[in-house]
Amino acid sequence: MSRFDRYLLSQLLMLFGFFSLVLVAVYWVNRAVTLFDRLIGDGQTALVFLELTALTLPNVIRLVLPVAAFAASAYVTNRLSTESELVVMQATGFSAFRLARPVLAFGLIVAAMMAVLVNVLVPASRVALDVRQAAISENVTARFLRDGVFQFPADGVTFYIREITETGELRDIFLSDARSSTSRTSYTAKRALLARSPSGPKLVLFEGMAQTLTLDDLRLAVTRFENFTYDLGAVLSPTALGLRDEASLSTAALLRAGPEEQALTRKSRALLLYEGHYRIAQPFLATAAALIGFSSLMVGAFSRFGLWKQLLGGALGLVLVQMVANSTETLAVRDERLWPLVWAAPLVGAGLSLVLLWLSQRPHGLFRRRRPA
Repeated sequence: MSRFDRYLLSQLLMLFGFFSLVLVAVYWVNRAVTLFDRLIGDGQTALVFLELTALTLPNVIRLVLPVAAFAASAYVTNRLSTESELVVMQATGFSAFRLARPVLAFGLIVAAMMAVLVNVLVPASRVALDVRQAAISENVTARFLRDGVFQFPADGVTFYIREITETGELRDIFLSDARSSTSRTSYTAKRALLARSPSGPKLVLFEGMAQTLTLDDLRLAVTRFENFTYDLGAVLSPTALGLRDEASLSTAALLRAGPEEQALTRKSRALLLYEGHYRIAQPFLATAAALIGFSSLMVGAFSRFGLWKQLLGGALGLVLVQMVANSTETLAVRDERLWPLVWAAPLVGAGLSLVLLWLSQRPHGLFRRRRPA
């Protein structure tokens, strides 16, 4: 690389680190406040709060890196233009495409960072977060049980305990499970105990009855039992059912998207394929954002009023790329054959940058006015 390329790349990386730090701090604090209220309300310690917020940090960084790349390239280009450094380089014969070479290298460096995040760090952090939340849910279950109050731990589930003894025994239990679309089941028992197991907390009912109403033919089946085990952890946490979010799966598993992965996540093959290929294409959105931030400010002549028109145009270009990404996601998750649409947003961003760089080469650019002779 030439000395100018190294100089411009160092400026971009320095400002990129600054904007990334600021955006991550703002976004992280916003997320942490909500998490803090929920954890402290459940009686968790500050150490648990710090652990969970640390596990959510890789995903936060993934979200802000493209914006930080755009802000860094736009800020550096604006400063070099104001200080006439870009004018001097153009006077020596550097074209707009030649000036964009260090910006492209900067965008590829940010893309490499994002590739490590989306394919390694984010899935690993989501797995650790699911395990930690499952462990916390078991502790929450014990505090969740209160006597004399109707409680609704999940949609369609009603739970009531008349009395909790000093030894932890539950007296006179009523439990209604209406989560199924075909039947409704109500459990009553004289006493119950809360037991822990590797798969989550269990509610052991003694001397009770189960009444199951079939909604199709309105038949009622009554079963009396001496003891019965109800999976209470599955009601409070989806992880107790063994389900996993697609974000916690590896990229190879998403690209495979076989019956095992579909059963594990209860998601369609089209959605899993889109998520897997999007992890490969998503890092290049940061490259496109950096190029848009640079090329949009190269269009137009120097103005004492600043480059606010170019900045606004670059921001609108970034919004356009994100709109393309959202639209292609809507289409790709419906048909598994449309997964190549994940590359539409990066290609649109790269194409927009090339058009802007070409316009900046013209004698009368997009924001330049013709002066009378």
